[in-house]
Amino acid sequence: MTAKSAAAAARATVYGYPRQGRGRELKKAIEGYWKGRVDADALRTTATGLRRDNWQQLAEAGIHEVPTGDFSYYDHVLDTSVMVGAIPARHRAAVETDALDGYFAMARGTQDVAPLEMTKWFDTNYHYLVPELGPDTVFSTDSTKQVAELGEALALGLTARPVLVGPVTYLLLAKPAPGVAADFDPLTLLDRLLPVYAEVLADLRAAGAEWVQLDEPALVQDRTPAELNAAERAYRDLGGLTDRPKLLVASYFDRLGDALPVLAKAPVDGLALDFAEGAAANLDALAAVGGLPGKRLVAGVVDGRNIWVNDLEKSLALLGTLLGLADRVDVAASCSLLHVPLDAAAERDIEPQVLRWLAFARQKTAEIVTLAKGLAHGTDAIAARLAANRADLASRAGSALTRDPAVRSRTAAITDADARRSQPYPERAAAQRAHLGLPLLPTTTIGSFPQTAELRTARADLRAGRIDGAGYAERIRAEIGEVISFQEKAGLDVLVHGEAERNDMVQYFAEQLTGYLATQHGWVQSYGTRYVRPPILAGDISRPEPMTVPWTTYAQSLTDRPVKGMLTGPVTMLAWSFVRDDQPLGETARQVALALRDEVNDLEAAGTSVVQVDEPALRETLPLRAADRPAYLAWATEAFRLTTSGVRPDTQIHTHMCYAEFGDIVQAIDDLDADVISLEAARSHMQVARELAQHGYPREAGPGVYDIHSPRVPSVDEAAALLRKGLEAIPAERLWVNPDCGLKTRGWPETRASLENLVAAARTVRAEHAGS
Repeated sequence: MTAKSAAAAARATVYGYPRQGRGRELKKAIEGYWKGRVDADALRTTATGLRRDNWQQLAEAGIHEVPTGDFSYYDHVLDTSVMVGAIPARHRAAVETDALDGYFAMARGTQDVAPLEMTKWFDTNYHYLVPELGPDTVFSTDSTKQVAELGEALALGLTARPVLVGPVTYLLLAKPAPGVAADFDPLTLLDRLLPVYAEVLADLRAAGAEWVQLDEPALVQDRTPAELNAAERAYRDLGGLTDRPKLLVASYFDRLGDALPVLAKAPVDGLALDFAEGAAANLDALAAVGGLPGKRLVAGVVDGRNIWVNDLEKSLALLGTLLGLADRVDVAASCSLLHVPLDAAAERDIEPQVLRWLAFARQKTAEIVTLAKGLAHGTDAIAARLAANRADLASRAGSALTRDPAVRSRTAAITDADARRSQPYPERAAAQRAHLGLPLLPTTTIGSFPQTAELRTARADLRAGRIDGAGYAERIRAEIGEVISFQEKAGLDVLVHGEAERNDMVQYFAEQLTGYLATQHGWVQSYGTRYVRPPILAGDISRPEPMTVPWTTYAQSLTDRPVKGMLTGPVTMLAWSFVRDDQPLGETARQVALALRDEVNDLEAAGTSVVQVDEPALRETLPLRAADRPAYLAWATEAFRLTTSGVRPDTQIHTHMCYAEFGDIVQAIDDLDADVISLEAARSHMQVARELAQHGYPREAGPGVYDIHSPRVPSVDEAAALLRKGLEAIPAERLWVNPDCGLKTRGWPETRASLENLVAAARTVRAEHAGS
């Protein structure tokens, strides 16, 4: 096909779309089902309607081929485990009794059965359920969901493409099941898994699929020759099937690297590549292998992970370069639009001028359609849209919102000494122990306590004007009093104020810092039914006034025990926001760090002896390629130290991380120079404690003994057993006892019971240690 005919064939498509609905109808239906207010049929009806609405919106916008199978009640990797029959033994009875309840049991656990481990999806803030596999795993085919959703779309008269997690990525994301040797490699199961994928593909073809997309984002990471050989074998076998639809293998989040020649040579029908994250690298690599003659290329030129408008002329030029490198070039976002909010037009509180700079899922869909039209019919066909886009880009570039000379002057004056504590850790530790007087195995929580309906009502009343600021403050003070009272009675050693006043651990701070924009409807799925509204980092950052000091000092006035000051760290403030793309991330991180440094210093001056600066996103934001990591970790760890290094030696600095693969960043954790780190560890059975010990981590640590993402209450014996396992790796003098994460999403009954059990377990093990 000539470049001209390839352009004429250009179509618009997407890989996935936000699942929740405009009013988060899916969240409400699922949580209603869990509470018994919504039955299974009503839940399925809601889900069916949301899928239909999504597909119709996409088709009406001009998307030529809609995705199916990307919709999920909880997580698409969990859906894949169901599709291939990889049900953990402990969940099989529940799944056989009721498939839907069994599905949610795998995701959330029950009082008697632990859930699957949960961790971050590559370098995003989306969480997936980790498959548990072993040498005895037997796969079996269940394509019910995939076939049914394809049928729904086809019944609407739409061209639809099922989207599946690819077999290589599925196995690379998996871990050895409990009781299986830690060195078991799930990839050894590939030959056992491929026949199941072959059956699914045959089922989808029989149901009317012309194309099926197999997502292989794991191949954009550094891969060994054995892993690349596995990818080659997988797509040689799947591509060689006679009873199959056409296969589109998709990668995203980075450059494909050494895997590109492997996939380009495979007997598949097309590749989807990310040209937003690593445009030059993927373009050069594609040219180096001679393009994709006779195949389809889906070019992800619209950034599917950020919310800034696309530079249409730049993207159109890139698309033009790709013509001639494939038989057909189609236009898409760089990844699923799951990672951005639904519709910027719903935002009423953002200045119209600034709103022009933003593109959520519906706006990105329009950009994709515009680019496909321009590629197929020339720039004259989209001349008005190109002119409007140029004006939008110029408006942002010239806005005073984006630059603050005072902030830039302050960051330019940073020295190495600003990011170093005044004394080394051993001297600080001695001063802190003398100052705080804590027992062996001190107990604490991560920060937040349950966000009750009463608290949400108070915030709604304040926004609606039903109560004034004084009335709201009184409600918050009452809640803080109850939280402090409970912690004292439960016997916790280091308390928190509970964060009753905070809507979200990033949004709360963003709303008080200059340079940030807050949305009202910009919801994005984090995991399951947990949705967040990432703020938009649009300009230079500063802190006009203290953000947490009044509430923390009030809480401290209610107790003689230390109350932690609670802040969100600079890397997480970036990772869980939509960041500006017009300056290096490290520069933005320094601006945020200086604003937070002022807050830390003010907390100390107000009498706070323990300050926790959470950085759960440090691992999440780690670049997918090893070559890119040293530069990132250098500025990321510097930003944390810049935040925390202005305090006295006897002020104890904590940090917290959760739901990530910490083994990849143990040295960076060490480089933070925090006095205490708390980490998620319950679902992974204290794996992180072992990783810290292997590294020789010299400071104090609290690997979690209570999995807060499950409604189950851990028993005293269970928490004590995890604590003893932690002691196998970390000496008692340096071990803390705490939950995995904050308690915001939990209810009060389970929180009370779980924390009381946690304290009892700590006392039990403390007594054992004292008597040994």
